[in-house]
Amino acid sequence: MRIYILSRNAKSYSTSRLQQAVKARGHEVRVLDTLKFSIFIEQGKPQLIYDGKPLRKCDAVIPRIGASITFFGTAVVRHFEQMGVFTLNTSRAITVSRDKLRAAQIFSRHDLGMPATAFVRDRKSVMPAIEKVGGAPVIIKLLEGTQGVGVILAESANNAQAIVETLQSTQQNVLIQKFVAESKGRDIRCIVVGGQIIAAMRRVAAGDEYRSNVHRGGRVETVTLNPDYERTALHAAQVMGLRAAGVDMLESNAGPQIMEVNSSPGLEGIERATGIDVADAMIAHVEEQVMFPDVDIRQRLTLKAGYGVAEIPITQHSELAGKTITDSHLRDLDIMVLSILRGSVSIPNPNKDRQILPGDTLLCFGRTIALKDLIPPQRKPVARKKKLPAQGEIQSS
Repeated sequence: MRIYILSRNAKSYSTSRLQQAVKARGHEVRVLDTLKFSIFIEQGKPQLIYDGKPLRKCDAVIPRIGASITFFGTAVVRHFEQMGVFTLNTSRAITVSRDKLRAAQIFSRHDLGMPATAFVRDRKSVMPAIEKVGGAPVIIKLLEGTQGVGVILAESANNAQAIVETLQSTQQNVLIQKFVAESKGRDIRCIVVGGQIIAAMRRVAAGDEYRSNVHRGGRVETVTLNPDYERTALHAAQVMGLRAAGVDMLESNAGPQIMEVNSSPGLEGIERATGIDVADAMIAHVEEQVMFPDVDIRQRLTLKAGYGVAEIPITQHSELAGKTITDSHLRDLDIMVLSILRGSVSIPNPNKDRQILPGDTLLCFGRTIALKDLIPPQRKPVARKKKLPAQGEIQSS
């Protein structure tokens, strides 16, 4: 295989280790500076030029996109996707995970622990938001940041308000987040590759520092994960759509709390702490999945008019609860069950004898008219007829 690594620093530990792993497994590798690409778009022919020259075809791409070049970097990754090239992480997954607000909003739909978080713009809403997340002290976070940059601990509500207003005055978007005091200065990082936890470590901050990032002088130590932390890490990476991810979790009294999911996790700290060859695991996953580049399933399945994809929640009172796929007669309605989400477990392509349980969510494809009948009704506002104002009133307004 020919594998390209997108990285602005070919000599960094993580990029160097990935190069070594590719070569050790007998493949050709080249590191490409992400900002030296030119993107050309024309009918039926997406093309990339690198450093002024046409680029040879490759089998796979490993993106190492820094936070400062997210927009252009993900555009390059997306163009590789349009050319049918497998990417270890997709452009969409990188974009979603990089946006802390968007990631938190997505997590909120799932059974995943996370610190209470607020996002406000109106000055009058800042104090109520601080109280809503549990009161001071609170963490103030820039929406896009990495390695602890843009993370501030505000000890009092007044300080928090002043920080938020100052950052907003410079057109920065910020999150207000509950401070998990019992986890101050330490967190858990897991590396997830292909739906498996490859390695895990605890990061401990130096001195009175509340941020445990290794780049800020934090130290690392090995850790044995309990099932809750394993489940949370795997589920978080899956929800973000990341094939390879670093999942950071706070150790709260209530269990694991997701702090961040990183699409380009550093390898130095965790490889040295655990002795595990994380780079090799990533390349092994590329080998396994290279024939399966990202496909927009919803877009492909809904090209034909009258067909769609829908999530169907199964309640205690659902007519499908307790039945098998066969007994549900969904196929008779021209509906296919693509997968079943059961808690944090996804059951792809369930067989005909699989039982549907209350609490399940079915991902289905089929006729939209039939799917509509299966989606629980939501209360709709009652439309009220109103008369237009008199002509004179319209003119005076």
